[in-house]
Amino acid sequence: MYKEFCKRVTVNKKFEFAITAVILLNSFLIGVETYTENQTIKTIQSCILGIFTIEIILRYIAAESTKAFFTDGWNIFDLSLVLIGYIPETMFANASAMTAIRVLRVFRVLRLLRAAKEIKIIITVLIKSMSAMFYNVILFGIFIYLYAIIGVGLFKLPSTEKMNSQELAKYEEFMQVAPNAPANSPDPFGTLGEAMFTLFRELTGEDWTDLRYNHITAYEYGYIKTSPLVINLYHISWFVLAAFLLLNLVTGAILNNYQIVMEHSRKSELK
Repeated sequence: MYKEFCKRVTVNKKFEFAITAVILLNSFLIGVETYTENQTIKTIQSCILGIFTIEIILRYIAAESTKAFFTDGWNIFDLSLVLIGYIPETMFANASAMTAIRVLRVFRVLRLLRAAKEIKIIITVLIKSMSAMFYNVILFGIFIYLYAIIGVGLFKLPSTEKMNSQELAKYEEFMQVAPNAPANSPDPFGTLGEAMFTLFRELTGEDWTDLRYNHITAYEYGYIKTSPLVINLYHISWFVLAAFLLLNLVTGAILNNYQIVMEHSRKSELK
């Protein structure tokens, strides 16, 4: 009897709408708490936590079995966020531990992800695409590592530690004419790690043309021996490879899984 009642309640559209409204209110108050703290907001948040607790209990009773409840990832997600809400901050004397608890509570905003069926489908697609994206990341890592090694060999600027006063003056002139982008950053290809970050930055379209012009200026000043033709080929080939090919592989994997999930969803609705 209780199970049937809980099932009717949890699948009721009005119940889902009410929970979504509470989630929105909770998310709004979490934002407000970044500006101010008062007892009224804390009281409302405690009431919201109670509502979430009742919701979880209803969903647990409505489930076919305990196993069925815990095999649903959304139930585990919601239960974890609710349990975190009951951890008292006074339990920790350590300030960093208290901050961690507060940050974890902020994740209650993520309950908005289950507010609409379409959003849940998108999350399902992203989860199913993880395996394909994992191999895409490996492929991307191979290319970025290869280009970074080549970039260090082609574009690494000389160290200023061994320069005399005349050479330092010339180098300062060079840095004024072609400063790093941004100006406070180190040599973009000075180390392997910095080169990999630079290539990732180029992938986003950030200052990649400035890097190309700076390398041509460095060639004119004699700091690198790489010709403008090779500089152009390096930067353009990386941008085309990374931005148009590697990223399209990720997009293709997501679109493929999106079609699979949508077809599965339609078949489930027809049953």
